[in-house]
Amino acid sequence: MIETKTNTLGGLTIVPIETPTLGDRTYLVHDGQVAFVVDPQRDIDRVTALLDEHQVRLTHVFETHIHNDYVTGGLALAKATGADYLVNAADEVAFDRTLINDGETVEVGERMRLTALATPGHTFTHLSYALSDASATERGGDGSVGVFSGGSLLFGATGRPDLLGEEHTHALVRHQHASAHRLADLLPDETGVFPTHGFGSFCASTQSDATDSTIGQEKESNPALTQDEETYVRELLAGLGAYPAYYAHMAPANAAGPDAADLSEPTKADATELRRRVEDGEWVVDLRNRTAFAAGHAAGTLNFGIDGNFATYLGWLIPWGTPVTLLGRTADDVAKAQREMSRIGIDRPAAHAVGDPTTWADGELASFPTGTFADLAQVRHHRPVVVLDVRRTEEYESARIDGAVNVPLHELPAHVGDVPDGELWVHCASGYRASIAASLLDTHGRALVAINDSFEDAEKVGLHLVGNESDDGGGTGDKSN
Repeated sequence: MIETKTNTLGGLTIVPIETPTLGDRTYLVHDGQVAFVVDPQRDIDRVTALLDEHQVRLTHVFETHIHNDYVTGGLALAKATGADYLVNAADEVAFDRTLINDGETVEVGERMRLTALATPGHTFTHLSYALSDASATERGGDGSVGVFSGGSLLFGATGRPDLLGEEHTHALVRHQHASAHRLADLLPDETGVFPTHGFGSFCASTQSDATDSTIGQEKESNPALTQDEETYVRELLAGLGAYPAYYAHMAPANAAGPDAADLSEPTKADATELRRRVEDGEWVVDLRNRTAFAAGHAAGTLNFGIDGNFATYLGWLIPWGTPVTLLGRTADDVAKAQREMSRIGIDRPAAHAVGDPTTWADGELASFPTGTFADLAQVRHHRPVVVLDVRRTEEYESARIDGAVNVPLHELPAHVGDVPDGELWVHCASGYRASIAASLLDTHGRALVAINDSFEDAEKVGLHLVGNESDDGGGTGDKSN
């Protein structure tokens, strides 16, 4: 389990639970006796473990919105603990829940008070929850502790307004601006801000390196609060790029009421079965790092390393519903990948195998070479090669190697046949996406070199860059891969 720094505010304890590969946070809040949770992920064992550790009883689970980037654990957590499950009364869902509306206040224990605040923009029915300490109010203070802002007010940004479809984007972006101002007008400057998105999530309109914030800090730095509405709308919409294809499946799953993740071990597969699964068009995914994969792998397998944003890219590229078999160096690697998959609704791996490719391959190992940008600079002096840039369009337009062809990774499965003939040198921002792309192209028999290097080094070694300016390819929702 990954936790960020526990906050103690006004005698209340706020424990953020980090899901870095999806860029999200869940919050557990308690007064030493009773607790509530905001926006839990589907693997609810992380929450129940914290309840035991802090020796508190969960009484309420709150959802800020019907999530588009992960499958919620809210209903399952409420069922497992007997807690009330609070979801906006305006949300159309297929399960029983406790209705909550704008302006309603819920008492949690003797001290904690949460007031629902309608903050549309990320979705039309989005709620934020303002937390106050009743004991502080009784002593004559304001009592304001923090606001759980979900996908509304983020650190230095706001949630994306385009996930419900293009036809709603222009209305939602204006709602988002107004919602940010509603929170800023209602809450004192010292109020802590606790968003669900914005830590690498594609649900965020832009990214910030901040790890905490207050309403007062956001008033000084957040474009939604420092820019007039027209400037905010224009600049936010201009900066939006692609988001993962699996998002289309998340809101329907959440509205249906998902069960808890099944994290029991999947069946084991031998080399013969693995080959059959590859031949049947299933995805057999090698979780090892990109260097190990390039050096030797079972033919037809794909490389989505567990050391990167595994679930985001697997969910983005895979034809939805395709069976997935996991190959891991250790059982822990497989278990970690299985947990990541469950968070985006890929419920069960079809099978798994542990060890190394010598036991996974039913025949000779496949491989391909790797290189650096310095290697590419040298090669281009001696022979023509095709430079394939698999970063997203906005990254490519910002700064690219002169003459490079751009096929964003998420578009590559449908456009393998459009990649120019010739010797391919495949790159991204750091090497993670390049390895995924190389593994896809390798299954199609392409001769290639996967560049395992930082794009920041391209210009340093003499490769001519064109575009607006040099950048590291981080972009929205992708700060490390």
